[in-house]
Amino acid sequence: MGRRVRAREFGIEIGVMKPGRLNAITDVEGVGVGHTTIIRGEGPLRVGEGPVRAGVTAIVPHPRNPYEERVTAAVDLFNAFGKSTGLPQVMHMGVLETPILLTDTLNTWLVADAVLDYFKERYGLTPRTLNPVVGETNGGFLNDSYGRHVRKEHVFEAIDKARSPEGRGSVEEGNVGGGTPMIGYGLKGGIGTSSRICGPATVGALVQLNCGRREDLTIDGVPVGRELRVPKPRLGGDGGSIMMVIATDLELDSRQLWKVAKRAALGLARTGSFGGATSGDFTIAFTTGKVDRESFIEALPEARPSLGEEFLNPIYKAVVEATEEAIINALFKAETMVGINGNTCYELPLEEVEEIFKRYGREL
Repeated sequence: MGRRVRAREFGIEIGVMKPGRLNAITDVEGVGVGHTTIIRGEGPLRVGEGPVRAGVTAIVPHPRNPYEERVTAAVDLFNAFGKSTGLPQVMHMGVLETPILLTDTLNTWLVADAVLDYFKERYGLTPRTLNPVVGETNGGFLNDSYGRHVRKEHVFEAIDKARSPEGRGSVEEGNVGGGTPMIGYGLKGGIGTSSRICGPATVGALVQLNCGRREDLTIDGVPVGRELRVPKPRLGGDGGSIMMVIATDLELDSRQLWKVAKRAALGLARTGSFGGATSGDFTIAFTTGKVDRESFIEALPEARPSLGEEFLNPIYKAVVEATEEAIINALFKAETMVGINGNTCYELPLEEVEEIFKRYGREL
């Protein structure tokens, strides 16, 4: 198989729940995703000049002004080795008032600053206070990170794309946006997404994968990482980090969303990560609130509570499955990349994956 395909196109169906039409976070109505990718130069690292392997990804809960139409949100810090901005206020107030931006570590504050300009120039709004939410993972193995090459125009482009009708369609995965320089399980990582249908509700996940050890990689229960022959990068990948974004349309309060967000780490664990000491594993969850709780419970008999919140169980399961598949999709869609100083990170070899699955009695 020459071209890069998603896990389901390859024949791997993770979990038992049905994915949405796009099998993406954008299956949650109104949610949009936009990427800006910056790939420039090759050869030795010259700080401030390149080579550049960077970008930014924007996720919006709806195309309108999020400061004036805030959505309920929550954050779970599974392992908080990271430099994200805006998360404490979301945890404290339970709402999201800006797009969610994902980038590489040392661009975090430039991206947050550009969000302020975006509100002034696109919305005509200069609020007394604003809480830009920016998540990061470290792409320094391939990218001139200290050069900090993400600029205001890149942030504007990503948010504009996310708010456009096209942003609410299929989502690019792999070496795009904030995921451009990332490594996952000693392979080329990046952006991945997936979704699950839960009665009248939908759950979507989007990840920026940059964590995990090669030998721990598990794909749908098969220990693929132990068997792969493709070279590992000289550096990077063993610690790393991951940003996980969960969206749903089920009406939930922030406390309930926090419980939902915590389940993303279980999906991560299914792929083999144990959350190393220097892994920043963050989950941001939000709801558009378009599906009311009563109709959800009525449609799903198994969701009818006897003690109060058992109705969340199908949502929990959907988060675990969608997160697991989003991570695997990031690996399936990412392509081999050469970065600074000739550093190379190889793509997941799909032919080897097929051979390994066969050895474990799994025909694709």
